Formats: sequence, structure tokens, C-alpha cells
Amino acid sequence: MTTIAADLSFRPASPRARASGSASASASGASINADNRSGSDIGSSSGTSNRSDAGLSPLMLVLPGGSYREHASHEGEAVADWLAGIGIHALVVRYPVDPNRHPAGLRRVQEVLAGVRSGALELVDAAGEPAAIDRSRIGVVGFSAGGHVAALLSTGADADGPHGDDRPDLAVLAYPVISMTHEPHSESQASLLGDKNTLDNRRALSAEYLVDAGTPPTFLWHTADDGGVPVSHSLRYASALAVHNIPFDLHVFERGDHGKGLGVGYGPLEAWTALCEAWLGQHGWIGVTPD
Repeated sequence: MTTIAADLSFRPASPRARASGSASASASGASINADNRSGSDIGSSSGTSNRSDAGLSPLMLVLPGGSYREHASHEGEAVADWLAGIGIHALVVRYPVDPNRHPAGLRRVQEVLAGVRSGALELVDAAGEPAAIDRSRIGVVGFSAGGHVAALLSTGADADGPHGDDRPDLAVLAYPVISMTHEPHSESQASLLGDKNTLDNRRALSAEYLVDAGTPPTFLWHTADDGGVPVSHSLRYASALAVHNIPFDLHVFERGDHGKGLGVGYGPLEAWTALCEAWLGQHGWIGVTPD
């Protein structure tokens, strides 16, 4: 994987996986070319659909956790490698963290989403050709604090901002920070809000209150004894999805510490990626050859 911009790393979908749905194929490195229009690397977003053109693969933005203070390395490129291996392009976004405050992180991810959606942010494969991206299928995978960014992105938390209300088409949230008011993760709260840590601002950034009819289908997983971010975060978000009739999968494992990434080497937690692959397949994102 080659990092071109300081905060972006792209991994193209494995050609073999795209052709066969195999998760075992490997992918080569890639690069990023930004069309810097008016000093920005994005353009206007376009509409979405659930159907892809032949030869195109969906893309997932990957948002590592780190309490809004850093970016956990095991929740970035390793996750992109997994996604590329199952036939999904992956773009790791290292969004702004402390000392930057909200909405800096969310707006950077919105900017990247808009750029990929419109084609203004050109992602190039190892052959130097534009990556074959289905721009109507752009999702997000977020871990811990990155899951909070992903949830805010999914719920249109900054719809009045410069990038509008373009949302991902699917979301995967791994042990996400969701609520800033109920059993909040104090480190994320402090890093995100700084001296603007008021009750009104905490509620405004509690994603369980922001779910609406436009929130995309979501896969969530957590552990029941997570000592970092309590399982209530995923449960509250899933309840809000249910109220609004948004399709979701929720998987709660009995045991496991916070922040285990892909779960490799952690017993039952290793199952989450297979469960997620099955869910992605149900939504037609992998293992299906487009008409």
C-alpha cells in the first residue's frame, strides 16, 4: 500500500477477488491523485444507487480509532488489506485529531467521501489506471472513535456544513463510540470537544439521537465486557436504527477487551469478519458478479 497524501492510504480491490468473490487473493500497491479544484481535493457529490456497472467494485473508507488523539495502526492498513482481499477497494483516512476539535475530523471524512463520489479524488491502481470504483456504493468502516466519526457521517450530523448531506451507502461500526451523554468515553469526549464540552454539544454529537430515515444499513459488533467503550453504545445505536426501520446486524460477543481490530488471535472475536462478509454479501457488495 502506498501513501500519497499524508492522511490517505489506498488499497485497490484484488482483481481475483472481484472476479471470483475469493477472500484469499492479494492486491498490489496503488496511489492517489487529487484533482485540486479551487484549492481542494474534492468536488460535488452525486446521487447513489444500489446497482453497479460491470467491472466496478465498491469502496470503503476505513477510519481507525484512537480516542480522537491518535490513529490505531492495527485498525488501518490491516483492515484495508482484508477488504481488498474480499473484493472491496479500501481508503484509509487519518482524519484530524487532538488538538483539532469537532467538526475538523468529520469534515475531512466528508470531503474525502465527496471527492471519491464525484471522481475529483482519483484513486489509481498499480498499473497507473483509474481504479474501477462503483461510486454508487461507497461505505465506511469505523473502529472505536473512528466508529463515532462513521456514525456521524451516516446520520448527516453536519448536513448544513460545506459538504452537505452525502452519506455512505453502508456502514460497519466496530466497538464504536456512539453516545457523548450515556456512559461516555471520557478521552474521546475531551479530545473532540475541548473547552466546548457542554451538555448541549455532547447531546448534539450523540449519534443515537441523530439516526433518521436516511441512515444507511449498518453492521455493528461489540463485546459485552468492553471496559473501554461500554456495549451500551452499540445497543443504543441499534435501538435507534430499529426505531427508524433501518436494516442492521448487531453482534455482541460475551468476552473481549476493547480495540481488538480484526480479532485475529482473540478466539471468538475472529468470527466477526466472516459475519461481516456474509452481511456484505447479502447486500450484494461481495461475491456477486454484476449484471
